[in-house]
Order: sequence, then structure tokens, then C-alpha cells
Amino acid sequence: MLSRRNVRIKVMQMLYSMSRDSELGVNDVVNRYRASIQKSFELYLFCLLSLIRITGYAKQDAAKKMAKLLPTEEDKQFTAKLGDNALMKSLVINEGLQQLFRKYKLNPRFDTDQVRFFYTDFAKTDEYRDYVMQDSDDPESHREILLALYKHLLSLETYDDFIEDHFSNWIDDKSLVAGAIKKTIKGLPATEDFYEEYRPTAETTEEFGEKLLRKACEEDTELLSIIEPTLRNWDADRVAVIDMILLKMALCELMSFPTIPTKVTLNEFVEISKLYSTDKSKDFINGILDRLMKQLNKDGKIEKKGRGLQE
Repeated sequence: MLSRRNVRIKVMQMLYSMSRDSELGVNDVVNRYRASIQKSFELYLFCLLSLIRITGYAKQDAAKKMAKLLPTEEDKQFTAKLGDNALMKSLVINEGLQQLFRKYKLNPRFDTDQVRFFYTDFAKTDEYRDYVMQDSDDPESHREILLALYKHLLSLETYDDFIEDHFSNWIDDKSLVAGAIKKTIKGLPATEDFYEEYRPTAETTEEFGEKLLRKACEEDTELLSIIEPTLRNWDADRVAVIDMILLKMALCELMSFPTIPTKVTLNEFVEISKLYSTDKSKDFINGILDRLMKQLNKDGKIEKKGRGLQE
């Protein structure tokens, strides 16, 4: 689930925390990094559980409608198929998934009032009204309404607040997790261990991310000595903290990860600067990295494996 860009951002955040707290050592930030990686997977599970709980509320809605003294024809025709369909049932009965919910203690984090609010807000939409009135058990209609529900939730500030109250990494990981949830819905009914596809891989998080973090920490002085001559009229102390961190990370990547093309490294760190630094940072980062790459190539410090990787 985690892409290299997601990992780069997490490494950047760890290096920033280290720059703000002189008492943090390399092992401290590595442990924090590992915890942040794990939190991304837990966040995915939490969002998936929110979908299960909200769709499951349809059963309570159906019971309330039928308990009315004078139910309307619409009440009588209503069914709880939003949660009571083969796609959602495949998640509910998945024992491995339920064990993960228990392992990370996710169920107690849900409040019935919150679940009811999200369900009733979606229940007001025309899409949901049309869905419940259709006399059909077509898997595609269930899939479409689940995607519509999740899209609706993502548009709600209250849903953002609810998720962020439990996972502070929601802002950074929202697009990542949202994409994973949508992919999960499209793949329903769920296979036995479908969730393993979304568990962070060692190749991305350890062989790339952790190595990048350790090198940036341990070679900080050396990296700064390479960067400073390219700053020209700029004093290193005047460079924004995030910009300097991104430059050091990019240098590590250029010199220590032979299978990552130089263009990829340049583009990735420019894009990250757009998200996390100042308006002028992207041009600054782009300019400095361009100079650095030319100098490193001249000094023979960039060695890439594979055809065209230095282009």
C-alpha cells in the first residue's frame, strides 16, 4: 500500500522531528519511523471497519422503520441490503480481518452516535434512496453504492475529524488509504487474506525507507559539505529546514540507491517540496539538485545500475 513517495514523506517527518529535538538519536527516529509505518496499516483497517459499521447500521434503520405504528409503503419496502449483501458479508465473516480489528483494539473506538450520523447523512442522498428501492441483488449495484458511500464520507469534514481524532497521520495518509479502500471495495467479495496486499512491504519500508533514514542521519555532516558549495549566495543557515532535509535525502538517494533513476529522485523531491514547504521551494530544490547532480556525475559519485538510469 505504501509507495516510495509515502515513505519519503515519513522519513522527512522523522528527520524534521530530529532537527527540532537534539536529544533524539538515530535509533529513536528509526523506532518512530517504524511506528508510523505500522500506523498507516492500522489506519487502513480502521477506515475499512468504519465502512463495515456504517453499512451495518442499515439493519437498525430497517428495524426502526418496521417498528413504526403506521409504517409508510416506503418503510415497508426498505431493506438493510446496504450491509446485508454478499460483498459486505465477506468482510464481516473474514476471521483474519476480525482478528486484526481485535489485535489493534479498533472496535471500541467507534461510538454508536457517530456511526448513526454518518449513515443517516448518506441515507438522505438520492443515490441511497434509489438503491434501497431497487428489487435487485446485483453485486455491481452493491459495489457502486459502497463506492458512493465512501466518496460521501470523504467529503465530510466530520468524517475527517473523526478519523483524525484516532489517527493523527490521516492528513498525510488520506489519499493513500482512500485509494486502498476503494481498491478493496472494487475487489469484493473479499478473499481470505486480501488485507495482506495492503500491509507494508519490507522492500519499500526497510530496504528503502529505513536505509534512507539511517544514511541521512549518520551522514548529515558529509551531506551538508556537499550541498553548501552549490548554494552560492545563500548561507546554509538561511535555507528552510524542510528544504535542507529534502536536499540531504535526495543526495542520499542519488548516491546510495543505484536502481532509482536520477530523474525520479529529482521529480519526487520537487513534488514533496510543493506539498510540505514554501511556494518558492520547488524552484529552489529543483535548481540545487540540478547543480548537485552535475557535480556528482563529474566526480563519479552517482553510479546507477541499468540502462538509462542516470538520465
